[in-house]
Amino acid sequence: MQSAENHIAFIENVRDRFESALIAHVEAASKGENGEIMGLAREVLMAGGKRWRPILLLLSYQLAGGKVESEAMPLALAFEMIHTATLVHDDINDGAKFRRNVPTLHERYDTARALIAGDYLFVEGFGLGGRYEEQIVRLISGYCAQIASAELMQLRHVGNLATTPEDYYEIISGKTAGPFAAGCTAAALVAGSSPELAEILGQFGLELGLAFQIVDDLLDLEGDERMGKPRGADVIEGKMTLPLIHSLTLSHGDDRRRLADVISGFHDGLWDELTELLNRAGSFGYAQTLTNNHLERAIDALLQFPKCEARDALEWLTKQVMDRHE
Repeated sequence: MQSAENHIAFIENVRDRFESALIAHVEAASKGENGEIMGLAREVLMAGGKRWRPILLLLSYQLAGGKVESEAMPLALAFEMIHTATLVHDDINDGAKFRRNVPTLHERYDTARALIAGDYLFVEGFGLGGRYEEQIVRLISGYCAQIASAELMQLRHVGNLATTPEDYYEIISGKTAGPFAAGCTAAALVAGSSPELAEILGQFGLELGLAFQIVDDLLDLEGDERMGKPRGADVIEGKMTLPLIHSLTLSHGDDRRRLADVISGFHDGLWDELTELLNRAGSFGYAQTLTNNHLERAIDALLQFPKCEARDALEWLTKQVMDRHE
């Protein structure tokens, strides 16, 4: 059985190859006719991050039988650029001052320049993704459309204390889990996988993405320097995350009324009270249980593929999602 060190080394090699390809693409674009806007976009594109999406995509390509990684690299670049574009636009919508512990693009420059940089990253991503067959291009356009729909739905639910778990899942399925699923599915298709196996890998990505977002919700409430943004940013912005929704649903009487007041008028001085109310409703434990359920289903999907280094690495990465919280 391989050790954690082996898995980390294997994954780091994949990350390094992706990073090299990304640097090469950015440098080439910086010398072209759109060099000025790439110079702006590269500040956020190269600001770090775990590169979860391209790593999952490249490992999925291997798991599905892909042998020539360069076939899938433009797809990995496309997904990372589109993801980065959504972050730039999200930060503008949320009025966020920091991303990954550095000032956001609109804070360093202005909203107009940040919007243009985000638009450019979308175009670059689609240009790379458009190299593939129609089925894959449709996957990319489909998940981007779902992101937009989910963002619109999330805006409608800002500060809405009547938001249901079903509403929440619809939002995160579009914003987070959908791109994970699309990336894994597309990677399998590029590898020449059967539609059935591509669907299984897509299910893996979906379950992993759902777990990933719920853990982000927990980290936002509990505080974690790895988030690269202030604790409680989601609460302050009025986003109805799963622990809040669960607590509002389970609480009654004075607790329910006080929780509603705390969420609606939240400020730093209310942290202890909010945490106590969430604990009283069992909302942290509930979110952890759902996370574990999604991760178990993700691993079940993986285990339908033959054992190999890529499968072992994906299984290890899946378990790290919960470790982000624990």
